[in-house]
Amino acid sequence: MVQCENLIKIYKSSDDIEVVALQGLDLNIEQGELMAIIGNSGSGKSTLLNMIGCLDIPTAGKLIVDGKDLFKLSKKEIIEYKKQTVGFVWQNNARNLIPYLTALENVELALSISKAKNRREKALKYLDMVSMSHRKNNSLSQLSGGEQQRIAIAIALANEPKILLADEPTGSVDTKTSNLILDLFRKLNKELGLTIVIVTHDRQISSKVDRVVAIRDGKTSSEFIRKISYAEELKDIEEGLQDQVDSKDTHIELAILDKAGRLQIPSEYLEALNLKDKNKIKVELEDEKIILCSPDKENAS
Repeated sequence: MVQCENLIKIYKSSDDIEVVALQGLDLNIEQGELMAIIGNSGSGKSTLLNMIGCLDIPTAGKLIVDGKDLFKLSKKEIIEYKKQTVGFVWQNNARNLIPYLTALENVELALSISKAKNRREKALKYLDMVSMSHRKNNSLSQLSGGEQQRIAIAIALANEPKILLADEPTGSVDTKTSNLILDLFRKLNKELGLTIVIVTHDRQISSKVDRVVAIRDGKTSSEFIRKISYAEELKDIEEGLQDQVDSKDTHIELAILDKAGRLQIPSEYLEALNLKDKNKIKVELEDEKIILCSPDKENAS
């Protein structure tokens, strides 16, 4: 569904200072995948999401979504791409919803933009998908933050997108509501076969998705791949075999090698070897393992 290759994004400030948000990012997202992109503020994760959604233009590299080369789209094609291919859910509900409209009217408005027929019927269908049809006539001031976010998801579904992009969708709600929203994403992914990409700084989200990609300094640094299915995990919890979810038990972490053979080493590993402020590391091949250690043999481990 998404193919990023050596993707670069450089912003220029008003005083001509260049800021590199992405510096050669490589990433593939499969059709029908439910995955998350994590990283600290400034890591480039939201920049990537905006470029997949055609809200921002890459500086260089390769970005193909649903077979469309986003570097080659005309202005008219970009408008059609936004209407037909992507749906967006934002952390700030002010970007998702119009406050003086009811829940139903908000979804109907999204459908009117896409010129859909039978808008009332379809709006009710999308509200039902997110379990909010019983609140259809409520104004936004009568809805909780979690309920508003579910309305926002219904709006994002209105154009029947092929990929749903969610930028910090649980950032402004409590843990219980966050779990409900993530469960809803899993339901939509399973029932509709919808590709869903969630950008977040919350590493605990990994327990709800199948793959987590970590971005650091504008590049993919590691991936967390699920070892057991989410259904198996829930079954273990219900049977009392697992008291709490630990991502180390459910996922395996893999470092990412770029095409030049470079990899980003987690900062905690560098700190453990006292290499945080150094730019050299000893590399050895031992049997079938690559060993990284301090060049100082006395401190090697």
